[in-house]
Amino acid sequence: MRLRKKHFAIPEMRENPYVFFNGQENKGRWSEIFGNDNPIYLEIGAGKGTFTIESAKRNKDINYIMVDIETNALIYATRKILDEELTNVRAMPINAENILDYFDKNEISRIYINFCNPWPKLKHKKRRLTFPRFLEKYKIILKPKSQIYFKTDDLELFEESLDYFNDCGFSTLVEEFDMKLEEYPENIVTEYERKFRKLNQKIKFGVFEYYVN
Repeated sequence: MRLRKKHFAIPEMRENPYVFFNGQENKGRWSEIFGNDNPIYLEIGAGKGTFTIESAKRNKDINYIMVDIETNALIYATRKILDEELTNVRAMPINAENILDYFDKNEISRIYINFCNPWPKLKHKKRRLTFPRFLEKYKIILKPKSQIYFKTDDLELFEESLDYFNDCGFSTLVEEFDMKLEEYPENIVTEYERKFRKLNQKIKFGVFEYYVN
């Protein structure tokens, strides 16, 4: 469901020092932007930012970047950066199609994709954030032997994504068709996950690693 347009979103985010509208200028310089050499984790399709914000609070020795094309959601995420006084988070309102414009080779240590649009129609599947054309881009920006963490409620998306990852040279480290919270105490439950669990929908979870030849 598309959020109602927030006319204040872009002007407000432009005033936020942790938000970058011209993030291309930071390509290859993200460690410099953060002011340290800590690992950089990227969430693609961050929405309102619950996952990244909570992760950043728990792990002050890791830098986080959240991106989302939907500014109506990202505005709430960027407010949380200021509210929580988090210096290890940055945000960009960008289209994942252009991810290579913003990150250099081997610049990212981990990627998270949480409850992305499943795009069930055949003609739209190429828009999936796990589709091979996206995975090939992620392989470039990821450091060797880094992982992609993927969660979804959609069975078809998960099953087909398993094939996508395999076809693109990723090894499957974790494959859960019914992710039990008690088995993953470190799991951060987002708004979407909470909603789906209340509906008794099984959460699918995978961790995939790319081995560079």
